[in-house]
Amino acid sequence: MLVANWNNYPRINARLWEFRTENEACKLLDSLSRCIPRGLGRSYGDCSLEKNIISTPCFKRFIALDQKQGILECEAGISLDQILKLIIPRGLFLPVTPGTRYVTLGGAIASDVHGKNHHLHGTFGRHVLSLLLLTPGGEIVDCSREKNAELFHAVCGGMGLLGLILSARIRLMPIQSAHIRQITIPAENLEHLMELFEVHRQSTYSVAWIDFLGRGRNFGRGLFMLGEHCLSGEVTCKELSRQKKSGINIPFFMPGWIMNKQGVRAFNHLYHLRGKSGTGCSFPDLDDFFYPLDKVHNWNRFYGRKGFLQYQFVLPKEQSRPGLEKIQAHVQASRLLPYLAVLKLLGPQAGPLSFPFQGYTLALDFPIKPGLSAMLSALDRLVHNLGGRIYLAKDARMSKHDFLKGYPESGRFLELKYKHDPENKMASLQSERLGLCAKTY
Repeated sequence: MLVANWNNYPRINARLWEFRTENEACKLLDSLSRCIPRGLGRSYGDCSLEKNIISTPCFKRFIALDQKQGILECEAGISLDQILKLIIPRGLFLPVTPGTRYVTLGGAIASDVHGKNHHLHGTFGRHVLSLLLLTPGGEIVDCSREKNAELFHAVCGGMGLLGLILSARIRLMPIQSAHIRQITIPAENLEHLMELFEVHRQSTYSVAWIDFLGRGRNFGRGLFMLGEHCLSGEVTCKELSRQKKSGINIPFFMPGWIMNKQGVRAFNHLYHLRGKSGTGCSFPDLDDFFYPLDKVHNWNRFYGRKGFLQYQFVLPKEQSRPGLEKIQAHVQASRLLPYLAVLKLLGPQAGPLSFPFQGYTLALDFPIKPGLSAMLSALDRLVHNLGGRIYLAKDARMSKHDFLKGYPESGRFLELKYKHDPENKMASLQSERLGLCAKTY
């Protein structure tokens, strides 16, 4: 069947294999010579694409919940959405969450996802207590910070290349309300925006939207949003109820002409005006604050049938402001404009292939058009000359040279790859392109 991830690029012919029990998983992995795990397909690019794909969402049982200690154990194919439906009414929440709840637990660990609180709470892997890994050799290994620690840290962010995650124990955080106290502040330009991040660096959640078309005094203008979990009694509705929302649906792929310069400029202008009118304090629920795009079903179709690329990179803190100005100027000069630009502050790095490190990360959504590949290749050089790197979970085109330059600890990962998967059974289109293969080590 034809398979693609969320950005609809690339598309490949692949066979999907499912399993429902641990024993089925062992037999399946033993029968395949080359494969890669895949959850709900919400990554961007080719990190979970291969001719044989082990699809995990049927492996989705809850195993145990210690509500008092805030510890959950479940199988890796379960989605964050299913977890949230269980834990929010019990006064618990995920300590780290990406921008969609429709990812699997195993996918969140394999990509070592981060959220709006990385500067304080790190990546998802930081809150994983232990996991069971089915290695390519058929062994089930219990991994934690105390047991098989090096393997544990490499699996978090390892893109499924060291084996199939079967289950995990994660630590949750207590909450008193299903709402967030959000403060929105309009920023006049990039300098103002980055000042806001630094002034509010002790706030639990922070994120900014940038108008990437702004010029002159509006260069880098945007909306800065910070948030804290509401306390009991702070909002008048039921504290821990999760309201059902139907949302809207994009029923078909939009025509490419919608994503022109005039459309993007109009959207940015209206979004900025709407944000300025909503300046101050508001109390969105958890879904509206963390997962606003989940309300638009199939929003990826908005970019057209050819798909889109999300280009996400991180720059060292000292290089972030001048680097972002150079990158913004380069993108504007190319006339290939991103429809969405989101900026976040990140904290220290975790595992060898984990994306975040101390600095600022910017995510840009580009519809696929002629000239995009050449423009992004030039951006790659600029990012890496500034000491930055590109997010593997959002990558569909990075070169091996740029990968090695951006991930200097990849050699440590490859040592483990050679040890646990010498025949390179776990492989993806991305790992072949980047040289993350035991046979080439």
